[in-house]
Parts: sequence; C-alpha cells; structure tokens
Amino acid sequence: MVKPIDIPVIGIGIGPGTQERPEDEMDILNLPTGSMSTFQSPIMPEPEDIEDLTTGKLLLEKTLAALQTYKPNHPAYIIDLGEIDAANLDLINQALGEGEVSVTVDGPAPVMAQESVLTGVWRVQHLDNESHIIRDTIEIADIAHCVAAETFANAEAQPSLTLNDSENQLMNAPSLLAEVHDHIATRSPGDPAHVINLTLLPLTDQELSWLGSRLGVGPTTILSRGYGNCRIGSTAVKDVWWIKYFNSEDKLILNAIEISDVPEVAIAAPEDLEDSAYRLNEIMELYR
Repeated sequence: MVKPIDIPVIGIGIGPGTQERPEDEMDILNLPTGSMSTFQSPIMPEPEDIEDLTTGKLLLEKTLAALQTYKPNHPAYIIDLGEIDAANLDLINQALGEGEVSVTVDGPAPVMAQESVLTGVWRVQHLDNESHIIRDTIEIADIAHCVAAETFANAEAQPSLTLNDSENQLMNAPSLLAEVHDHIATRSPGDPAHVINLTLLPLTDQELSWLGSRLGVGPTTILSRGYGNCRIGSTAVKDVWWIKYFNSEDKLILNAIEISDVPEVAIAAPEDLEDSAYRLNEIMELYR
C-alpha cells in the first residue's frame, strides 16, 4: 500500500506538462475526497472443499512464515509458482486477492507486479518479449524486487546541463536540473530522499516539458489507487523519479521530483507488514 505523502510529488510519460496546472494557489489545497479503502478479508472456501489442495495451503503457510520473519529494506523472499496446478493456484489467488498497488517494468524482459490485499505480499510475473509468462512468483517485500533491481540498470548517470540558444530563455527549469545533477553527484545508496517541490514553483508548461525531456522516461511505473491516485515513474536518469498525486476527481494536487533509491511513499511500513502477517494467519486458521 502506498502511504499518504507529506511532501508534494511529478510525472512520467504521463508526465510533466501533460496535465492541466492549477489555476490558482487555492486549488492545491483540494485534498482527496471519498473514503479510504480498508482491508476486507477474502471469502474463502470451506475446509472440506479444498482438502486435496495441499500444495496451495502449504505455499500460503510458507508465505505467512516469510511475512513473520521479513525485515524491511532486506531482499525479497521469493516463492516460485511454476510447478503449481490451476486449482492450487486459484486457491492462492483467492486468498491473496488484488490490492491497490501495481508495478510494471518495461523492456525486453518485462515484469508485472500486483500487490495483494496483504501489504507487502506481491504476485509477480516475468514475461518474454511476446508477453508470455516465463516465471510466476509470490514475493514478500516492502517493494517488489524488480523496482530496485531493474529500474536503473541501464539509466544515465547524469542529465546533460548543456543549453542551446533557445533553452537559455528558460527561467527556472535549468536551475532545477542543475539541482538534480548536484544531488546525484553527492548521494550514496540508502541516503535520504531529496525532493524538489514543483507544485508551487513558477514553472510554465514549457519548462515542465523541458525538464521531462531532459530527464527522460524510465522503464518503471508504480500506480496506487484508493485514496485518490498516486502515479510514480522512473526517469532515464539514475535515482530520479517523477511522482504525481491526484485527488478523487483526478485533479493534480501534488507534483515533485524525488532523488532516491525508491520513493519512500511506495515502500510498505513495518507495521503494515506485521498487520499482513496477522491477517494471513487469521485466514489460514480456517485450514489447520
């Protein structure tokens, strides 16, 4: 589950300059409306109906054990589903359900990850270049493994700061790009995020588009629905992300660039992982 953000957040290929900008400063105070989604325990089959689905039940118990021992910021615990039959796989999918957060990593070997209704439990599928599933797994992690492992594997180390004559007319965007450049140069893995708040800065659509073109579009998109929508996209520059928050009317309310390993708002909190372990244990009690 993507956590509510306490700083403004920018865009990706859905990116800068592609959404209407607030007409005045008061618009930015329009917080998301509507109800926050809450956990709903899946409707599970009766024990006597799945007595023979021992593989599915064992893999769910394995998922629970991994949840109970997993530590945030550690490598994902991966459970392979390659040899499981359809009936056992249906049981697992029924127990895990579909949560609010999805991840896609584009490229010659795409990855699709869907968080379950249990925060920190992911269904992850690795595809070939024709979108056929070549590996199907459960992952227990604060963020799907593919995000950290593959997002910036082929990224540029730094954005270019060179300006042509027409770009010299830009007022604010070049200094923001220089700020990105400087923070990339001095950061180390694991450093706290550096956030550039674009929401209230005097940037024209042209400048936002120029920033987007200089940083480029990376392979990874993280989408969260529920309390409004959060859209996170990697850029083509290492450790640089664009993030946008929209309210329930799909109006942009928060807009920023973040320089980090993975945006903190996308990472499951320890208490969320503990809660998921508690809830999965409740589900499995029915079958013990």
